[in-house]
Amino acid sequence: MDNIKAFFSPDSVVVVGASDKQGSVANAILKNLLAGKDKRKVFTVGTKGKAYDLPKFDNISLLPETPDLAVIVTRADTVPDIMEECAKIGIKSVIVISSGFKEVGDEGKAREDRVIKIARKNGMHILGPNCIGVIRPSSNLNATFSDRVPKPGYVTFLSQSGALGTAVLDWAVSQDIGFSSFVSLGSMVDLDFGDLIDYFGTDPETRSIIIYMESIGSELKNARKFMSAAKGFARNKPIIILKPGKFPESTAAAMSHTGAMVGVDAYYDAAFDRSGAIRVEEIKDLFNCAAILNTSYLPKDPRLAIVTNAGGPGVLATDALITLSGKLAKLNDKTIKDLNEAMPPSWSKSNPIDVLGDATPQRFAKAINIALQDQGVGGLLVIYVPTSITTASALAQELVKLKPTLNKPILTVMMGGADAAKARQYLYENGIPSYEFPEEAIQTYLYMYKYKGNLDLLYEAPEQLLMDIGAPKNYLKMMMRNALKSGRTLLNEEESKNLLTAYRINSTVPKPARTVEEAVALAQEMGYPVVMKINSPNISHKSDIGGVKLGLNNPEAVRKTFDDMVANVKKKQPNANITGVTIQKMITGYDYELIIGSKKDNVLGPVIMFGAGGTSAEFYKDIAVGLPPLNQTLARRLVEKTKIYKMLSEGFRNNLPVNLLTIDEVLVKISNIIIDFPEIKELDINPLVIKKDAIALDARVILDDKVINGEQYGHLIISPYPVKYIETWTTKDDKSLTLRPIRPEDEIMEKELLAGLSEETQRFRFFEPLKDITHEMLIRYCNIDYEREMAFVAEYNVGKKKRIVGVSRLIINADLQTAEYAVLVADDFTNLGLGLKLSDKIVGFAKEKNLKRVFAITLDDNKRMKALGRKLGFITKERQNNEIELVLEFD
Repeated sequence: MDNIKAFFSPDSVVVVGASDKQGSVANAILKNLLAGKDKRKVFTVGTKGKAYDLPKFDNISLLPETPDLAVIVTRADTVPDIMEECAKIGIKSVIVISSGFKEVGDEGKAREDRVIKIARKNGMHILGPNCIGVIRPSSNLNATFSDRVPKPGYVTFLSQSGALGTAVLDWAVSQDIGFSSFVSLGSMVDLDFGDLIDYFGTDPETRSIIIYMESIGSELKNARKFMSAAKGFARNKPIIILKPGKFPESTAAAMSHTGAMVGVDAYYDAAFDRSGAIRVEEIKDLFNCAAILNTSYLPKDPRLAIVTNAGGPGVLATDALITLSGKLAKLNDKTIKDLNEAMPPSWSKSNPIDVLGDATPQRFAKAINIALQDQGVGGLLVIYVPTSITTASALAQELVKLKPTLNKPILTVMMGGADAAKARQYLYENGIPSYEFPEEAIQTYLYMYKYKGNLDLLYEAPEQLLMDIGAPKNYLKMMMRNALKSGRTLLNEEESKNLLTAYRINSTVPKPARTVEEAVALAQEMGYPVVMKINSPNISHKSDIGGVKLGLNNPEAVRKTFDDMVANVKKKQPNANITGVTIQKMITGYDYELIIGSKKDNVLGPVIMFGAGGTSAEFYKDIAVGLPPLNQTLARRLVEKTKIYKMLSEGFRNNLPVNLLTIDEVLVKISNIIIDFPEIKELDINPLVIKKDAIALDARVILDDKVINGEQYGHLIISPYPVKYIETWTTKDDKSLTLRPIRPEDEIMEKELLAGLSEETQRFRFFEPLKDITHEMLIRYCNIDYEREMAFVAEYNVGKKKRIVGVSRLIINADLQTAEYAVLVADDFTNLGLGLKLSDKIVGFAKEKNLKRVFAITLDDNKRMKALGRKLGFITKERQNNEIELVLEFD
């Protein structure tokens, strides 16, 4: 991270292309940098004019020392040569303000490629090009051409757009909002969102990260870095994102239902949700959320109680809440009783709680305390309108006194003029969010709830589902390869369903019939009723052109339908290659038609879609989208996001509720298919019907003609469960163990391992005995990002009982070069070689990740750990408090 740190706290800076011409970009940057010359040296190269009487240097090589940071403000065609000069004297951090690269065509792209090549060859980092630079208020660093510098604060602002970034800076300064840093990323040829989240995730001056994002990047690796970094820090530092471009018209010519319904923006929603970040709609929402999401009190429930001294604003707040899909809390009988005793007789008797216009601060406080005790209330909104009885400032002081007793989130709206503004500022300074109007507060509360849900989703423990991860893949890959080699990207229905059944997804079996007599014979063999579908490699949406007929009950119907269907389809698609029809048994007696699909994006990889299916699926678009890999919990959350979920879970009229685990299982199996086959561009099951089991009635798979021999997992932005590390190993006393990466489903066994440790073993591993083994602790141990960390467990099976008897763990630091290691073995499995074996696997993983250094912190009296370290080649370094550091350096 040292090269990145130089962008924000350099001891010396060189401006290449500096100028004293008033109004020029180069002059503005130089002037801003000189404002911090008491903190750092400033050099200029290629200076035009006097440039503030600074020493002039005609070439970077003539500088008296190597600056920490270079800022290039010259024509684009000169930038590659300047980069070469920077590399020769050892400059590692460069801001390229200049524009004129890939955005201007092939010549600019070639220029950009050369700049990237120089940077990679010399270990340099680039911010930009086509950016406005960085601001670090606490360091008095302004390496931009904006003259608006915010005060120091705790929010880092990353903006892809320079123009919008400066506009937001201007607004923030006018609102007296502080920043820890401002960064304009520009074209992101090197440093991207993932790199900067990694850096500011460990920055002590940053408590929240707000982002204006136009795109996540131009390559899959950008999305992968973003996801890994965001997941790593979202639980500690809120990441709030404003992303425009929600409605691109890009799906008109899609070949599948999924392709037609899932636009690019749905990918971003899925990525943000899965990363733990929160997406907002407006610029002011960025700052509203940044001010509150790092609080320890996030709503566990969307149901909101409203306490107000005026009925009108309470109604407006309720309307806003319902419009934004929030829920108004229904007060229970005890709450109503307690409020009846504490409030005047004419209070509203329901939520919103109208404490009336003559309410004192103390009456507000009583109502708030009573409402927050209601188990059906997730959070509370206080709305004040000016009266002659109570001032906003007086109420604000009462609320601040009340704050230490609060156990749920509380937001306030102080309506009115100068006194209300003063009250809002006082509340803000004391950690209570305050707004001018109810709608803004309601939106922020719902963002808080969604953010809490996204964090919970990162760490929920899923149910165990028996999934077959050993499906026969090779023949399926050969089938896809042969289709692509023959010029086909659309698998036929039989091939598509072969893929599903290989992963144990129940499907109807279509059989091809080239002639009417073959169709009749197949129908007779299957038994009526049957379904007939046109068979053509050129036709994807068969229903749209009359290529599907249901409920054929006799030979005559089959004959007539065959002739009519083939003739009609030929008229509508005269160039289609029609090879006959397919016949399959018709499934009846089901209540629900669902759709499950997948679609792959070049930058964000594949997504998985679930929703209401059938022929009207594209009309209603009741869908939800998530990223693979899915486990049972993630699959269920996907289902819960749809409108049809309530019908599936509760039933409707004569339709009975379904076993949702059945749907979860199909989604996880589809996730496994998408993980295993980068060759798949789009996939549809529509409809998937639910009887006792889920059955796919129709399926289509569209292949990516750019992928013939796909790199395993190279198409994903989230690392799947790494099965390659699973092995069987035998202890010195012949106990057979399975060594494998940890899974979220291991939470119960992990708890049993920790609870069963002796006090001494607990002290050696955790430096003190474990008093409580919490769910929060366990999910942090079991639900890991395999891109950033690894934990290998040793699983021991005796009969039907499974135990985890050892764990080794490696957590990679944000610099991606060093990592901390730990190992733990159950007391009854010590001295059997297990600690050495688990540690050896971790060392191998560290080498695979190209780490430079692995270390472990342990107690000086932990003789087993010290001996293990010596065997593995660790050296010992002394620390304080009876601690030592074991260090392993890699060449």
